[in-house]
Amino acid sequence: MTMGEFLYKSLSTANDITGCIDAIELPISVKNNLRREFLLRPYQEDALRRFMFYYDNGIKGKQQRPWHLFFHMATGSGKTLVMAGLVLYLYEKGYRNFLFYVNSDTIVQKTRDNFLNPYSSKYLFGERITFDNREVEVREVKNFNEADEDNINMKFCTVQKLHSDLTTFPTENDLSWEDFENRKIVMIADEADYFNAETRAETEKANSYERTTTNILHRNPDNIMLGFSATMDYETPAITGKYEDKTIIRYDLRQFRLDKYSKEINLLAMDSDIKTRVLVALVLNLYRQEIASRNGINLKPVVLFKSKTINESKENEKKFHQLIENLLRSDIDSLRGSDAESIRKAFEFFDNHEISSEDIVQRTQEHFAEVNCLNANDEKEVAKMQLVLNSLEDGNNPVRAVFAVDKLDRGWDVLNLFDIVRMYEGQNSGGSNKGKVGKTTRSEAQLIGRGARYFPFMIEDGQEKYKRKYDEDAKKRPSHS
Repeated sequence: MTMGEFLYKSLSTANDITGCIDAIELPISVKNNLRREFLLRPYQEDALRRFMFYYDNGIKGKQQRPWHLFFHMATGSGKTLVMAGLVLYLYEKGYRNFLFYVNSDTIVQKTRDNFLNPYSSKYLFGERITFDNREVEVREVKNFNEADEDNINMKFCTVQKLHSDLTTFPTENDLSWEDFENRKIVMIADEADYFNAETRAETEKANSYERTTTNILHRNPDNIMLGFSATMDYETPAITGKYEDKTIIRYDLRQFRLDKYSKEINLLAMDSDIKTRVLVALVLNLYRQEIASRNGINLKPVVLFKSKTINESKENEKKFHQLIENLLRSDIDSLRGSDAESIRKAFEFFDNHEISSEDIVQRTQEHFAEVNCLNANDEKEVAKMQLVLNSLEDGNNPVRAVFAVDKLDRGWDVLNLFDIVRMYEGQNSGGSNKGKVGKTTRSEAQLIGRGARYFPFMIEDGQEKYKRKYDEDAKKRPSHS
């Protein structure tokens, strides 16, 4: 690894020259113990092989133990499945204790389900986890004094709770510094870009989550910290310097899209008022549903309306309901003749299938009735709300529109989100930027990643269910989709 070169680039160069990473065979204990329905994709196998190569080989510029490594992988690319594969591999290497932490309790609950609940559709392991014909359990523990050396012991918590227990308000039977004495731990941090406040000099070292987790890491030279995130602030020199020798793979949204595992992303820049943007989203929503239905696909496309503040979100929701209630044929017809190709195709489709503007109005009013809309900003309803938000694909979930500020930038798994509408002008509401298309912020980029998750389907035999199918030849697209 040369000075100023990221680890992932050094590994790629070595593999290009010698094939050293591609030649690694994934252990049977990894392949056979992951859930069979979740076939590892090539980039997921690459992530695992890169770690295995790093673990077993001496390479120039390799960190001294303990190791801190980072996996930069796009939202929707299956980071959690890679985590599960790493847990299995490290168990075989003698690790028994795994600490999973993240910024959000919602993600903690979701990930706990992925690792512990065999009845969940997103459970990551097979029916039985076996090593050398010996069955192994994944156990949740409150602290590592409860650990069973024969099994996989996992502690799930938010970084806030972890920091508080260790530095401020110790809780009986929960983690303490003693848990990390004379015991090697694998630390798994999801949304790891959040834990860089100290590096950015945003807070005092003694009070930072970053400092607390670093202290845990250095309690034992055999500890390993594995960070995962879809985004990283590479524009900040201190962050770049920190992750140069840690970033083991970079599989970002751009590459995820190029490999066709995501939806195709189309940023529709419209120099128009908010009402027009909303109407465009409604027309495209019906267009998608009609195409899917005529090709035997059960799809309920969802629209997200993003505001800058909670008060604005509530006001925008109120205006939306008024628009839906008073929607007119003239509102729909005002979009005809648009310069945007997607809108022209939508009206072509409607005309070819004798769907009139009156039909569009009626169906839109039915689909987006108030009962089918959700405001995701209510703290009091967070548990119930998350259950609804994470089941939007379910046939009995009626929600078609979601109004939000920033609650959904992280930890939201949804496949049928197709449109994200900015409910504000430019980078700021009003002011000199009014009417201008604003720069995409980092949080918006994270949200776009959520919407990029692919909705899997097959129309013809031999198609890859989890990949886009009609990029190269638009004529082969079903019903002009």
